Order: sequence, then C-alpha cells, then structure tokens
Amino acid sequence: MEVIIKKRSKRKISWFRRLFRFSLMVIVLCMLAAVSLLTYLKMEDAPVLQVSQTTRFFDANDAIIGESHQGQHRYWIPLEEISEDLLHATLAIEDRKFYDHFGFDPTRIAGAVVANIKSGGKAQGASTITQQYARNLYLTHDKTWKRKFNEALYALRLEMYYTKDEILEGYLNTIYYGHGAYGIEAAAQHFFNKKASELSLAEASLLAGIPKGPSYYSPRNDFDRAKQRQELILRSMVQTGYITKAEADTAKNEQLQLVAPIAENTAAVGPYFQDVVKQLLVNEYQIDETLIEQGGLQIFTTLDRSMQEEAERWVEAELGATDELQTALVAVDPRSGDVKALVGGRNHLESPFNRATQARRSPGSTFKPFLYYAALEHGFTAASTLLSEPTTFTFDDGRPDYSPSNFNNNYANDFVTLLHALAFSDNIFAVKTHLFLDTETLVETAAKFGIQSPLENIPSLALGTNDVGLLELTNSYSSFANGGKRVEPRFVRKVIDKNGQVLFEKQPVIEQILDPKLAFIMTNLMTGMFDRSLNDYTSVTGGSVSHLVSRPVAGKSGSTSFDSWMVGYTPQLVTGVWVGYDQEKRLNHATEGQFAKRIWAQFTEHALKDELKLDFHKPPGVTGVYINPKNGLLATDECPVRRLTYFVAGTEPTEYCQDHAPEEEIELEMTEDEIHEKEKFLDRFIKWFN
Repeated sequence: MEVIIKKRSKRKISWFRRLFRFSLMVIVLCMLAAVSLLTYLKMEDAPVLQVSQTTRFFDANDAIIGESHQGQHRYWIPLEEISEDLLHATLAIEDRKFYDHFGFDPTRIAGAVVANIKSGGKAQGASTITQQYARNLYLTHDKTWKRKFNEALYALRLEMYYTKDEILEGYLNTIYYGHGAYGIEAAAQHFFNKKASELSLAEASLLAGIPKGPSYYSPRNDFDRAKQRQELILRSMVQTGYITKAEADTAKNEQLQLVAPIAENTAAVGPYFQDVVKQLLVNEYQIDETLIEQGGLQIFTTLDRSMQEEAERWVEAELGATDELQTALVAVDPRSGDVKALVGGRNHLESPFNRATQARRSPGSTFKPFLYYAALEHGFTAASTLLSEPTTFTFDDGRPDYSPSNFNNNYANDFVTLLHALAFSDNIFAVKTHLFLDTETLVETAAKFGIQSPLENIPSLALGTNDVGLLELTNSYSSFANGGKRVEPRFVRKVIDKNGQVLFEKQPVIEQILDPKLAFIMTNLMTGMFDRSLNDYTSVTGGSVSHLVSRPVAGKSGSTSFDSWMVGYTPQLVTGVWVGYDQEKRLNHATEGQFAKRIWAQFTEHALKDELKLDFHKPPGVTGVYINPKNGLLATDECPVRRLTYFVAGTEPTEYCQDHAPEEEIELEMTEDEIHEKEKFLDRFIKWFN
C-alpha cells in the first residue's frame, strides 16, 4: 500500500515539474517574443504623424476667404489651447488610465474579449486613446482581429517615440466629430462658433460624447440622445475627481445654443482668384499640390474682400439680363502690383475657365497708349498733328495694301492733334504714327510695359490685332498710374505651414522703366476720353460713362468685332474689364458695346468710395499750358475749347491760335502787314533806283 502511495506521489511531482517547466518555457518564449517585438519596433523609425488638415486662404486684411479641405475640416492647435474641461471629459469617458498604460489596457481588452465572446461578435471595443489615434492615422475602421493587432503595434510605436501629451494632442486634433469636422477646433467652431479654448464645461462634455458615434450622438441629429451621453460623461468626470457633483449639475442644466450650420462653400470669396493662387503655388513656387489641399497651410493673399464683392456685384448688375455673354475683370494696385479683385467669368460652378488669366483676345484700341508713349519718346507731343481721312497704306516690299477705318467711318478730313486722336480713338492717326516710328518700335515698347504675349511686327498691331490676356494688359497700365514703374502682379503675400514656419514670402517687385514725365503726360492724354468738351468730328469714347465717376480717372477703351474692353485707372487702382462671347460670336456694339465701360465705371466709383480722391502726381520737368485741342496751338480767350495739357518743359506750343480772333483784329493785323510789306517794297525800290 505504501509503495502504491509513493508511486502516485512521484507521478504528481513529475506532472507538476512538467507543468512548471512548460509554463517556464512559455514565459521565456513570451518574454523573448516581447523583447524581439519591442526591439523590432524600436528599430523602426518614428511613425509619421501626417494628418490631413484644412488649408485656409486669407485676404489682404487677414480674414478667411476660403478653405481647401476635401470635405474634412481640420485645424491643428496645441494642447494648451484646448479647454481643460474638454481634456478631462475626453479622458474620463475614453481612457481613464491613459497616463498609466503603454498604449493599450490589458484589463479593458480582457473585459472586451469576454463580452464579445458572450455576444458572439465584436460589438464591444477596448481601444485606448493611443490605439484610436493610431487607427485614425494608419488603419481602417474594420472590426477585425488583424486590424486590432496592427492597432496595438502602432500604439506601441507611438508610445515609444512620443510623449503622452503629444499623443493626446494628436488624438484631439484628428478625431471625427461629425458633419465634416475633424479635430476639436473644427468641432467647436462648427457647433458653437467658438475656439476650443473657450468651451464651457457643458459644451466640452457635450462634444466629448460625439466621437463614439458621430452621427448617432450628434446634437444636430438627436439633441436628447446627445444630452443623455453628456450626463454620462459628467458622472464619469465626477467619479474621476475632475469636477464636483455641483459643477456637474450646473453643466447638465445649462442651456446650450448650437449655431446654425454654415453652408458648404470652400471658395465663397473670389473663386477664380483662389484658383490662380493654387496654380501659382504649384507651378511657380513649387509647393506640393497635396500639401496645398490637405496640409493645413495658411495662405495670405492680396485680395480685397470688399472690392471683390463690388466687382461681382457690378458684373451681375450690368450683365444680369444677358445669357451667353461673358466677362472678366482684374483690379490691381499700381503701387505694389497687388491684385485686389478678379472675376474670371459669370459663374465659377458652371465654368471654372478663367477668362482673366487664361483667355487671349484682341485688345483693340486699348493697345494704343503703348504706341503713343513710344511716339512721345520720339518727339511727338499732345499737340502733334496728322491728317485724319480715309487712307490706304501701300508698301514697297510686296506686302498687301492696308486700309483701316475709323469707327462708324468718322473722319476729320483735316489735321487732328494727338490729344484728339486718343480721345476719339482715331485709327488712321494711330497707323500713321505706327508706320512713322517703325513697326518694331511698338513691339519693343509693349514688351517694356510687361506684355508677354507674342506680338507680330505688322501695321495693324497699332489697332490691337494681336491677342493678349486681360491681366497682363491691365497690369501694364500700372506704369502710367505710378509714375513709370513696372510692377509684377502679386497674388500671394506669404504661406505658413501648420507648424508656423514661413514656407514662402513674396515682396512687391517694382522697377522704374518709363520716363516719369512722359508717363504723366500719357495719363493726362488718357483723361481726354472722359472729357465731353473735346467732342468734335466725333465723340470722346468715354463720354457715356463719365458721369458715373466722381474722381480723376484716365484710361482707354477698345473694341473688335468680338470683344469690348475698358482699362482705366486712378492713382490707387488700375482696373481692366473684358466683355464678349466664349465662342466666335460677334458683339452687337449698339446694345452690348457699353457693358465693359459701365462695369469699369461703376466698380471704380464704388470700390474706392471710402478712399481719397487723389490727383495724378505731376513730376518735375513738366509744363502745363492751355491749348486749343483742335489745332494744338496756345488757346486764347476767344477759343471755344481751352484744355490744360501737359508737355515736357521746352516742348510746349509757343504760337497762339488765331482761328477765333475777332474780325476787326484780323483786319487790323492784315493792314499792318500790308503796310509793312509796302514799306519794305519802297525801300527796295529806292535802293534799286539809287
């Protein structure tokens, strides 16, 4: 009997030894596996925390004018800018042991496993904040064991390389709160129009409950259900010691006011302008397009919101009754080159094609100021005269004859001054000037002003027959407005990344290219298109809109069979407007020819309504005299039209107009001349006789 007991005892000891050895082996293997896993994870680089964030566009006054987020609003903010109540509410409901575990909570996982086995599914999760953050960054939201395993691995890596505060900050900036709002800053703005740092306890506890089911617990979708979860969170905060019972009750009873949701429109202000900005950032400044769309950039532009609104308002007001007619508008500050407003078409959603920057059309007579500036450089003055009559130009080098005509075949059939020719847009005067200078001169002069479109060395170039863009043409006029400086159009002031680092900053580019005296004289000449006192054999081209503008302005209109243009300026603003059809459809100039001028005039008047009414600066070396604009001679009191006109000192007229002197004075002068001639004849006769 004793032998049997000893044998049984030996068997039990042997079984326990085997179990101990097996357990020890399993523990060692697990430890080795854990060490190997941790070593492998440590050998891996730190996981990249690249998160899609909302890129914001700011106007010239640093107000938001648009966003680029592909449906996901994200604004990354540091942990210290998040309400402490929100931090505590999130920790209380999502992960009470967050600051104690190493990425996952074994106790919660075990409890979840048991619950899921009992329910026969994967209904209950046990993810810590670190695991949820890892899932948001790197994984899908599928409820599979493989995903849970990968989630744990990523959580370990995050815990290895980042502090708890960095992980919590990342989690709160990436978690989804519904309605396109990712991160607590976007959620605070969406629901309460507040910053995350300004949330009250009641607001914070309400928002903290949303991530568990963004649609299910959204207060916009079911406010009562959201309030029930808020009460659960407040109780959890009391249990964890973050708040008192009294504070919880106060927050529970606080009346919360949700703000009305903002209509989704990522390019509400200046959509065509924002398109140009994005293209410039990618093509010229070499910023990755993905970074622009989702990188949380802050893009500070030059757009003036009030001017942009005025531009869109007057485009709609003037063209509202038309259907297919299109337009484009560009407004530039000539002092800096800053683009203040841009309209690329009548409806960005229907047609994103930007007619202000992408289209090329014939500018017509708006090209003539470049020609006449070149003429001033070559000795012309405002008083220079040429014959205005139907003319056919013939060439001896085999080129065909050229027979331009004036609008409506209006000719002076007499000599006209450059002042009149520009105010009336006389084509014969322009072509004669162009051929007199040598046609290559205009090509070179236009390039100096900043015209980059290819130009042909042909007689009709004087009448603007080569295609150009509205932006380049408008910006070229800046040199007239600013005293002869060429400015580069500027759309972007600077770009800042999500970490506050300046990626790019652009200062105005300004270069003196013109003689300030001649630039001012050209401006004085271009005020003539609005001066109805100059009307003679035809009318000034801007007379129909001169009453709409109450400040000193200068400019030039232009038209072709398919296009209507107006480019004009004040010392503060240069604006160009084009009106026409996208397809080659002729304009009815009787009904559609005034749209460009009217849009320009209304916009200029209202966009500058709060600005000083400045005169154009007259530089030294310029002399102003009153002339008869019809013949270019110094005006007398008898001249019906006397206009103050400017010349480079020493080139002004010296002879007075005698066309309107009284008849008695003329007869007297003729008698005196006759006497003088007789006296000279008598002297010669006596001398001959002697």
